[in-house]
Amino acid sequence: MLKDEQVVWAIHQMEAEMGPVGPSLDSRTPFQYLVSVILSAQATDVSVNKVTPVLFAKYPTPKDLMAADVTDVEAIIKSVGLFHNKARNIIKTARIVHEELNDVVPTDRKGIMALPGAGRKTANVVLSDVFAQPTFAVDTHVSAISKRLHFVDQAASPLQVEKRIVGVLQPEELHQAHHTMIEFGRKYSMKLTPEKEVCQLIKDCDQLNEENEALG
Repeated sequence: MLKDEQVVWAIHQMEAEMGPVGPSLDSRTPFQYLVSVILSAQATDVSVNKVTPVLFAKYPTPKDLMAADVTDVEAIIKSVGLFHNKARNIIKTARIVHEELNDVVPTDRKGIMALPGAGRKTANVVLSDVFAQPTFAVDTHVSAISKRLHFVDQAASPLQVEKRIVGVLQPEELHQAHHTMIEFGRKYSMKLTPEKEVCQLIKDCDQLNEENEALG
């Protein structure tokens, strides 16, 4: 695997290539952003951004959404996939946020993860994008990059990837690194035998990994 300073170098190389990037989900209220992130599980941000204007025009607040008919919500979000579970989860989450949390989205990981449909990745995204906290979310792109560039072992879990990145970057770097790695993953294939052209950074990291292994 790459050494700590090599991982940092690789992430900075991605940032230099991709330039400034930020959240690709439309910015809304903290509650609406939370719902958008829940909807984005196993779906693209583009697909989520297509349905949320309709959803939030009809159900803009937790109080509105908690009273929604689940079949209506399903019809609105159907194109994002897993819509049966997601519809139920966001309605349940809306009820908790309104009735138990006074319409305030939790500002801690444990509080967000207690909401239906919100796992650790959702919590980290919301805490970073909405509340500017030094958290790092691991999605499929981040995981694939971390494995392909030899930041972590091929069998590493999302939590292990998260700990690796958090362990080598400064807290203030985590937000940008997350969004940069997502955009980098969208641009390049992270397959070991890619269909797209292999970028120079992949070649460089492969060489660094071979040199590290040779040194033991």
